Amino acid sequence: MNKAFTKEDDGDTPQRLPDLPISNHPNLVTARGLNQLKDRQSGLEAEVARLRDGRDHLDDLYPLAVAERDLRYVEARLASTILVTPPETATHVGFGATVTVEDEDGKTARYTIVGEDEAAPEDGLIAAYSPLARALMEAKAGDIVEWPKPSGIVELEVIAIAY
Repeated sequence: MNKAFTKEDDGDTPQRLPDLPISNHPNLVTARGLNQLKDRQSGLEAEVARLRDGRDHLDDLYPLAVAERDLRYVEARLASTILVTPPETATHVGFGATVTVEDEDGKTARYTIVGEDEAAPEDGLIAAYSPLARALMEAKAGDIVEWPKPSGIVELEVIAIAY
């Protein structure tokens, strides 16, 4: 084929970055998690528009490619959300529950079971499919659960459950 009939890369089009991996788990979200995804989508849409508008001055199109990739990820996550509303009464641990636990040393901690995109373990927000959340699921106040950690099994007593 003659080169005149092929499209050459003119350097003006950003490379499409590979999509971010998406979890195989159902995309459960709390109302807060859904709002966070929507806010992130709006922010990324604005960022993509800003970067596209300023393309005349861009020497590096990589930031645009990253923003477009991240926007595709958030749009895919929003398309697959399953909003879980909290139950009326807190008899057992489920998705969206805030659980107060006490370990073998008497130290207490609080964890809220949330969707994968909302998870922030440093803030006590744990993903529903994490080992800790799986250990806590369906427990009732007073139950002892076993949390498998790399360093060994930790026993936690469920002190309180709130939604």
